[in-house]
Amino acid sequence: MTIRSYSAAGQAAASICFGMDRALDEQSLAIFLQRATSDELLATLIPRLGEGEVEAVVDFFTGLMRKHLSKQEYHRLFLGD
Repeated sequence: MTIRSYSAAGQAAASICFGMDRALDEQSLAIFLQRATSDELLATLIPRLGEGEVEAVVDFFTGLMRKHLSKQEYHRLFLGD
């Protein structure tokens, strides 16, 4: 099994490119998500979200985790148990 590193440290937004191949899509998604969760961006964006948007984001991500992670993976990787 290959373990990939998705560290976005030092990665510019210009490195994000989708649609070329799966490996680049995965790397771009990792950079996109890491940049999207910066403290400054979250502090700016979250207060502007409506209640339905907050619920939709939470539902989307928990749905992905429920679909693709085992219970043990969820607890270890997301909850840090």
